[in-house]
Amino acid sequence: MMKKSAKIYVAGHRGMVGSAIVRVLSKKGYQNIITRTHKELDLCRQEAVEEFFGEQKPEYVFLAAAKVGGIVANSESPADFMYQNTILEMNVIHSAWKNNCKKLLFLGSSCIYPKMAPQPIREQCLLTSELEKTNEAYALAKISGLKYCEYLNIQYGTDYISAMPTNLYGPNDNYHPMHSHVLPALIRRFHEAKESGLDEVTCWGSGTPLREFLFVDDLADASLFLMNHYSGNETVNVGTGKELTIKELTDLTAKVIGYSGRIKWDTTRPDGTPRKLLDVSKLEKLGWKYKTELEDGIGLAYEDFLNNPVRAER
Repeated sequence: MMKKSAKIYVAGHRGMVGSAIVRVLSKKGYQNIITRTHKELDLCRQEAVEEFFGEQKPEYVFLAAAKVGGIVANSESPADFMYQNTILEMNVIHSAWKNNCKKLLFLGSSCIYPKMAPQPIREQCLLTSELEKTNEAYALAKISGLKYCEYLNIQYGTDYISAMPTNLYGPNDNYHPMHSHVLPALIRRFHEAKESGLDEVTCWGSGTPLREFLFVDDLADASLFLMNHYSGNETVNVGTGKELTIKELTDLTAKVIGYSGRIKWDTTRPDGTPRKLLDVSKLEKLGWKYKTELEDGIGLAYEDFLNNPVRAER
């Protein structure tokens, strides 16, 4: 268990996941949280990261920093996604090890699992077949990070763990019309359609793929739980264990936002993985379960969107 006075570094504290982790830690009474902006510390610069760890000597690290994006961003910039994520992960994990960090939690993504993995996806499915091509570069970077944690544990006896969250949404999300994930993109699209009085909104794909969604503050709570209650080389899935089609998600988002027009589907656009549901039985057996239902979470995310107009322009 982390002491309330423990020195804790949250990498990526301005992002959706990192900011949620800081909120949860503060709410739980942790008093010594270290953060750095990208301007203060570029995690892709090895020398700068090593200097930071050498000076600060954090006891615990939550590695939530990452270059993220939806299907379009991943398809257009695979080299950037692979390079930046791999470099920053290796720099942080390696420096944590060199400076005797007690424990590190590496946060990955469910896209690390094979495209056609048996559903729901168990942790043991990792590296059993090919990845989804639209986000292969990002997935390979994340696999490298979790494997490096595993290898340090095996070779040096560290206590570095990894968690693989399902699709996330919530406060501090990216609502860019082209580079965001599906749910924040839908929130923006329906909000603008409602404000403009549009009779019809076009959504990408067929609407048939199945997806699972987790409110980001629930992930932050699970991250703290794992840091305090789990050690092991195998990653741990974090999700709700519930799924719905993209069409059902679209209808639900339109309902929450109050858009009542027609929804058209552009089937020339890619669907991505046909189904992606995580098996969360391992985490539930450890004693953690999600709290926020999807409709309630979308409402909270929409409230965040409305209260942060600058964020919507990213």
